[in-house]
Amino acid sequence: LSICFRTVEPLEYYRRFLKENCRPDGRELGEFRATTVNIGKSCCSITTADGSALVKLGNTTVICGVKAELAAPAVDSANKGYIVPNVELPSLCSTRFRSGPPGEEAQAASQFIADVIENSQIIAKEDLCIASGKLAWVLYCDIICLDYDGNILDASAFALLAALKNVQLPSVTVNEETGLSEVNLKQKNPLIIRKHPVATSFAIFDDTLLIVDPTAEEEDLATGTVTIVTDDEGRLCSVHKPGGSPLTGAKLQDCITRAITRHKEVKKLIDKVIKSIKPK
Repeated sequence: LSICFRTVEPLEYYRRFLKENCRPDGRELGEFRATTVNIGKSCCSITTADGSALVKLGNTTVICGVKAELAAPAVDSANKGYIVPNVELPSLCSTRFRSGPPGEEAQAASQFIADVIENSQIIAKEDLCIASGKLAWVLYCDIICLDYDGNILDASAFALLAALKNVQLPSVTVNEETGLSEVNLKQKNPLIIRKHPVATSFAIFDDTLLIVDPTAEEEDLATGTVTIVTDDEGRLCSVHKPGGSPLTGAKLQDCITRAITRHKEVKKLIDKVIKSIKPK
């Protein structure tokens, strides 16, 4: 009977749970799904990537591979490199996506990640410059969803951060006489990660009720969503709210407070995994 009711009246079905301050999957309103992260070659056989990570948020599974290439800096940013993110939501991850050019949701997710990189200053683009006006690193960050069950933004931001922390770049110098670049593959250095931005997403039910880490079904039934990005110092990097129900100042502050707590959990998880894969 409950399966039929859920199919015919999904919103009403959810409301019955929300009245009891819980959700159909057994979680409390402020509870995240089980979160795991695997970093580097242990997580995925992307041998061509300079850094990689796989993140699972409940059933939502995202992989991020970072590929570094050399290029000339832009004329107006002679001392800066580039970071180029791209989020893919292929048809294999969910029936809601079709094959072909990136859809609206994938484009919005790519823009969100680009904003997080810019606003948080996760990496100073000056750190990617090898020789001013001559040579710089370009980091192509490809984030691919393997299984979609909601909250793609949190999973993507987490996978990006974990993959960037795994990147090792070879030592590169520019020969003054020939003007050619010389790459030393034996000497590799990690990226300088200046900030650790973490995204925390909420779904808004019936214009007032906030639930954290929504599933795909919960996103469909919600009257709005909001994603808060915070850094190591608990500073607000960005608030992403694509329309929907407005939030009062008090509700928004509640979201920020919860996001700061979530940041500590995610940072702890990444640190633990990185420590475990470092050679003893």
